[in-house]
Amino acid sequence: MLKLDDVGAGYGAVKALEGVSLQVEQGQMVCLLGANGAGKSTTLNCISGIVPLRGGDITLDGESIAGKSTEDIVRRGIAQVPEGRETFPEMSVADNLLLGGWIHRRQRKQLRDDLDRVYTTFPRLKEREQQHAGLLSGGEQQMLMIGRALMSRPRILLMDEPSLGLSPVLVEHLFQTIVELNRSGLTILIVEQNAQLALKVSEYGYILENGEIAFHGVSAALREDPKVHEAYLGT
Repeated sequence: MLKLDDVGAGYGAVKALEGVSLQVEQGQMVCLLGANGAGKSTTLNCISGIVPLRGGDITLDGESIAGKSTEDIVRRGIAQVPEGRETFPEMSVADNLLLGGWIHRRQRKQLRDDLDRVYTTFPRLKEREQQHAGLLSGGEQQMLMIGRALMSRPRILLMDEPSLGLSPVLVEHLFQTIVELNRSGLTILIVEQNAQLALKVSEYGYILENGEIAFHGVSAALREDPKVHEAYLGT
């Protein structure tokens, strides 16, 4: 479904990715792990068309999306939940969500149905529907970010550090929802600081070191790999 083949990228003279190859099959949840600065966010931003490639290719269903605009990539079914909870703080929760469905703005009835589905997934957002996004708690803002991405009706959801800054209780609740979204048929590529949790909920994992894939394999096997344990799982 989604495939990166020998991808390279960078910022000015700094090389961020080199020879990165990975793939995500339809219906899978795949995790991308690594230390800070390893290139995880850059990988997602390359897929979304935010960071241009310096080499290699990215394909969706066998068709190259390299060089396509972010809007075009969203229209093809890829949505990203960026790190940092970048809401529009002076706008209401509902208006933030409707912005996520902008590419479908002429389909008003379906947009309303999409909004109702998001509220079913995150009932707290329904309760805060008319509240300014800037007044939400950190957990609620993360729900809003995911909900806004879902409004574009993605086939693939890219998630960048969804648990960052959240309490253990909120992380558990959030990941239950992420697993349910995946079980409903949504394909997910997730970057996550909590390696143990990411490998527990995903089917397959890739680990980046200095912009290159250092390890990859079935998540359960990576959890048992002594080298992965020593470097990333704290044992």
